[in-house]
Amino acid sequence: MARVAVTGAAGNVGRETVDALSNDHDVTPITHREREGLDSVILDVRDGEELTAAFEGHDVVVHLAANPDPGAGWQSVYEVNIGGTYNVYEAALSAGVDRVVFASTNHVHQMYNIADPARPETLAADARTVRPSEPPRPDSYYGVSKVFGEALGSYYADRYGIEVVNVRIGWLLSPEEVREKDDEEPAVARYVRAMWLSPRDCRQGMRRAVEAALPQSPLAVNLLSANDDRYLPLTEAMRALGYRPRDNSGTVVD
Repeated sequence: MARVAVTGAAGNVGRETVDALSNDHDVTPITHREREGLDSVILDVRDGEELTAAFEGHDVVVHLAANPDPGAGWQSVYEVNIGGTYNVYEAALSAGVDRVVFASTNHVHQMYNIADPARPETLAADARTVRPSEPPRPDSYYGVSKVFGEALGSYYADRYGIEVVNVRIGWLLSPEEVREKDDEEPAVARYVRAMWLSPRDCRQGMRRAVEAALPQSPLAVNLLSANDDRYLPLTEAMRALGYRPRDNSGTVVD
């Protein structure tokens, strides 16, 4: 059993992560305000001292807290996504945390295949495969902030030996939400089908990111369901983490 701190625990991915880990690990949810039905440590990731205190005695930190809006302005992502992520790594180092699982995003590579550069959540009809090792091409300030977070993790892995897993998370939606969005314009519907992450695949993937023995650090993997329309490969997540997706947007919308 590991002690796992989860920042951003009240978000959609956060709640699935807490649920996935709680049976077998000692989980400390961290939120920036009180949330109904969730017993959490309340703090702001912009406060490094509070983070260090919260991380003491933990083995793993899952860092999900961020402004997740691809349309967010620079100041918002700078303060929370960039400054907050720096604070998380500094606090993890000070507290002796062994592993940081960083919630990155498909948006670090989305500009390769975007249908409209002004609209991040669109996908071109002729989208090509983009492997995790290819250079970043972020589609927004949000994507830029996650590129920074991955680079920062690489520094802490190489300099200080912290295990780092950069999980490029897709779009967590229920099957019903996927079907609803499939009625939108084609470029948007394609994006949804390509990036879908089902709740149960999310739970499995985040659990594997916490538990798997890593073949290398830092490690970057895509976390999506096994969608017919995806252009981001799952090979690295399957081989390095033992991830086995069970869902496919193609069967949801048929």
